[in-house]
Amino acid sequence: MKYFATIFWAVLIITVVSYVLTSMAGQAFNIGSTLSVAAIFAVAAIVLGEGILKEENS
Repeated sequence: MKYFATIFWAVLIITVVSYVLTSMAGQAFNIGSTLSVAAIFAVAAIVLGEGILKEENS
C-alpha cells in the first residue's frame, strides 16, 4: 500500500508541476514525458525510503 501511495503522489505532484510550468512557458502539455519523470521520481523516493535513508535498529 505504501508503494501505491508513493506512486500516486509522485504522479499527482509531477503532473501539476509540469502543467503549471508548461502553461507559464506557453508550451503544449505532454503527458508522456510527465509520466516518465513521475516514474523516475517514484522509483527514487522508494529507493531512498526503503534503502538509503532507513534507520537501523540497534
